[in-house]
Amino acid sequence: MKRVNQSSVYEFILLGLPIRPQAQGMYYAMFLAMYLTTVLGNLLIILLIRLDPHLHTPMYFFLSHLAFTDISFSSVTAPKMLMNMLTKSHSISYTGCVSQVYFFLLFGGIDSFLLTSMAYDRYVAICHPLHYTTIMNQNLCFLLVIVSWILSTISALIHTLLLARLSFFRDNTIHHFFCDLSALLKLSSSDTTINELVILPVGTVVITLPFICILVSYGHIGATILRRPSLKGICKALSTCGSHLSVVSLYYGAIIGLYFVPSSSDTNEKDVIVAALYTLVTPMLNPFIYSLRSQDMKGAMKKILSRKSLSA
Repeated sequence: MKRVNQSSVYEFILLGLPIRPQAQGMYYAMFLAMYLTTVLGNLLIILLIRLDPHLHTPMYFFLSHLAFTDISFSSVTAPKMLMNMLTKSHSISYTGCVSQVYFFLLFGGIDSFLLTSMAYDRYVAICHPLHYTTIMNQNLCFLLVIVSWILSTISALIHTLLLARLSFFRDNTIHHFFCDLSALLKLSSSDTTINELVILPVGTVVITLPFICILVSYGHIGATILRRPSLKGICKALSTCGSHLSVVSLYYGAIIGLYFVPSSSDTNEKDVIVAALYTLVTPMLNPFIYSLRSQDMKGAMKKILSRKSLSA
């Protein structure tokens, strides 16, 4: 093991996904295709929203930021994982590892806050339709995005700065495909009590409270629909909220499976697989969910394709 001043490692070894060596090539191709789909699909969403004036609404404003965050979130882990699979090298520098922790927490937190902002937008649209344009004005939308970035930056900085004060000299092998905060805390030779105490309050602000806000928003939406039950109202609510609910279910379902469902003490293969779902599959599916369920997105796509065919 390589050390600096015989006290701390300057690189870690990422063991990667629990894949048999003979299957590495197939999984490499699959994960590369998934990552490229994530990047291209979310870039397409951003492009459509920018080019089509009909999509210049609060919901699609938040969606464009969510698409950018999904690209960034996947890019934190996927390129390094793919490079390690291709080169058979599993090392990552200490600086690179800490940076990966920071950006993983940053973009993961922004995702959580943006999904909450989108839930609030749906709540106002269905429960207060007459005041929608007044409440969801441009200033509020920008404010919600800025607050999302500020809170996520603060939470990521707290964890990263506390991580940077720890020493690592007993082991430098991480049983994961990226530098996961919990895996690093287990490796540290320092007292991690403060780090572990901070996880709960920061996690409450970044994950639990936004999730509760989403549940409250959809509780009000459900109550509003039930007060005036009609097939047309139910269909409109499903059309308006269906895509967002699907993304929320994927996002928080993976988090619950990763951090709240206990795993066996002698293996963490389940954690690695669920983390792959959380970091690779969910961001890839978001463009498909919104494009397939949204008539506005389909309409914007048809307009752009028709313009290209006419110009050709």
